[in-house]
Amino acid sequence: MANTTSAKKATRKIARRTAINKNRRSRVRSFVRKVEEAIASGDLALAQEALKAAQPELARAATKGVLHRNTASRKVSRLASRVKALSV
Repeated sequence: MANTTSAKKATRKIARRTAINKNRRSRVRSFVRKVEEAIASGDLALAQEALKAAQPELARAATKGVLHRNTASRKVSRLASRVKALSV
């Protein structure tokens, strides 16, 4: 348990940040899941729309520090290649 005033404040700040980051991570996962569901259903138009919506969310998570930028880039790349494979 925190004893000093500054340690107590740090604990409060960490709790706030954790809640915000958890919300952002959940939001990203929801957008990615929508793309994956569209891919699984085989609907190209729906998958493209979902991917277009997911890309900025992944980029935002990377800039906010929720995801590493390479991780976000990799996820976008892999989703895009799977969506492209639907059109073939």
